[in-house]
Amino acid sequence: MGASGGPRLSGMQKEVLSLYRGFLRVARSKSAEDRRKIESVVSAEFRQNSKKVDRKSFLYIEYLLRRGKKQLDQLKSPDTVRLSSLNIGASETKNPNP
Repeated sequence: MGASGGPRLSGMQKEVLSLYRGFLRVARSKSAEDRRKIESVVSAEFRQNSKKVDRKSFLYIEYLLRRGKKQLDQLKSPDTVRLSSLNIGASETKNPNP
């Protein structure tokens, strides 16, 4: 168990949580309205992926992490105020490599 007493997280789980916190941190630098929109999109996308993506689809999760990091870097720009979300069919996310 970790110092917090919670369950131990894998490296990939830590990366996902770090990315999520990064989005929320950057959202704080935007206007109140933009912040709410960004937080809503980020929360919905992470929640959706947590339910639809098979936890053993490591390659797909790594792809989502890379995509998320690129979006986060773009969002850090003062000129960027919005995020776009990518809707992928559930059949592609359950087991992309049969």
